[in-house]
Amino acid sequence: MDATSSGQRRPNVVVILSDDLGWGDLSCQGATQIHTPNIDELARRGMRFTDAHASSAVCTPSRYSLLTGDYPWRSPLKSGVLGGADPAIIARDAPTLARDLRDRGYSTGAFGKWHLGLGWTWLDGSTPDAFTEGFVPDMQGSGRGIDYSAPFTGGPTALGFDRFFGIAGSLDMPPYCFLDQDHAVGAPLVEKTDLVSSQRPGLAAQGWRDDAVDTTVTEQAVAWIGEQRRAGQEFFAYIATAAPHRPCVPPAFVHGSTAAGQRGDAVFLVDWMVGRLMEALGDELERTLVVFTSDNGAPTMFTEDMLDADGGLTAHLPNGPWRGQKADAWEAGHRVPLIVAGAGSSAGVCDSLVSLLDIRATVRDVTESAAGTAVERSASGDAGGSPADHDDGESFAALLTGEQCAEPDRLLGHQAFDGTLVLRNGPIKAIYGTGSGGFSAPQGQPDDTGRGPGQLFDLSTDPVESDNIWSKRTTDAHAMIDTFEQRTGFTRGTR
Repeated sequence: MDATSSGQRRPNVVVILSDDLGWGDLSCQGATQIHTPNIDELARRGMRFTDAHASSAVCTPSRYSLLTGDYPWRSPLKSGVLGGADPAIIARDAPTLARDLRDRGYSTGAFGKWHLGLGWTWLDGSTPDAFTEGFVPDMQGSGRGIDYSAPFTGGPTALGFDRFFGIAGSLDMPPYCFLDQDHAVGAPLVEKTDLVSSQRPGLAAQGWRDDAVDTTVTEQAVAWIGEQRRAGQEFFAYIATAAPHRPCVPPAFVHGSTAAGQRGDAVFLVDWMVGRLMEALGDELERTLVVFTSDNGAPTMFTEDMLDADGGLTAHLPNGPWRGQKADAWEAGHRVPLIVAGAGSSAGVCDSLVSLLDIRATVRDVTESAAGTAVERSASGDAGGSPADHDDGESFAALLTGEQCAEPDRLLGHQAFDGTLVLRNGPIKAIYGTGSGGFSAPQGQPDDTGRGPGQLFDLSTDPVESDNIWSKRTTDAHAMIDTFEQRTGFTRGTR
């Protein structure tokens, strides 16, 4: 059935967020050492965005923005990422994409990596809170002091999701166990001794297998989607993969699927997951808005993950032609693949500037327009009128159908690992810091004043960011941050 023909049922929504998947990791974006047929099919059927960006070059703040539609600097986390044992950074009453849809009658499910913090109770009875002055994340935390018999708070089921099954953080962070609704499955009480690559020491559940995480999450999501379909229920499924983030531990059935080493096989695993999810949708696929993207760019400093079967370094470029890597202020850090297919979308390629910040607003517009209704907005432009709902994103629903191009004067923000602010206005890009702000050398220093020194690039003539024109156009850089501050309330010096 056509998504808009009846004017009664709204489209289902499926958002698939891969972890550390680079702009150049997909064969539909030029990869030759990795073949991603299921994702390529989505691209063939839908709109592929070439200038899409995460709001941060690392995962926690990027995920915060996708689910809330707010810039990450509005959260308690001003730089870096959370550990698996850190407290929640989304306020319990915060508007979220899941709440938007559940309030409109959708069933909502989250599956896979969370990494937005949880309200753990510790063995000493304390419950750390990120919304206290002086909060500092502990991405190396072991979580050994957590009472895993107690339910956690502030997780997906407290933020608009009816169903949650997944893991607390990245696959290199303890606790190494599954989470179901608001509690740990099989309390992690065994020290994990088979640490792989960058995995941090900590506790694991009995029988834990790193290579079974994504397959288990997929089957949980597939089963839940099947339940919703049989019930005739509109649904929103958010699936966040662990792959291809380190450690790259793809299951045996995908070993050797690519010529790009273990990491390439982990990318292929993500493609397999997409295929299973599309199968689960079946004839609902055309009546479902499917969003596929990544939380940030790919790291390239771990060359051991990319060795081919003969021990040689693959010719694959995970981030395509862009400068830098994950965590960086440069393009490879935050330019991500974005494909939107199904309900409300035409087939094509769009070069307009968009952000994962925009997903929440776009989903609202597509789901409501399909039902012949409109989302009520307050005078400030916020959906629902909540004073806490800054709603920094802008809907790109019109771009999905090719009706119009993005606003040429849009001023869009991103940030690097260390909190360095990045601004885009058309092809002009300003970095308010002296280096990558992330993993690439030189890391440099962020500039909390916005007055320099910094970096300015014209991506229309210098897409690889090789010619810093800050000294020639300093006034433009200053004007950009002044305007951003006026439009968003951004406060300098809060990194």
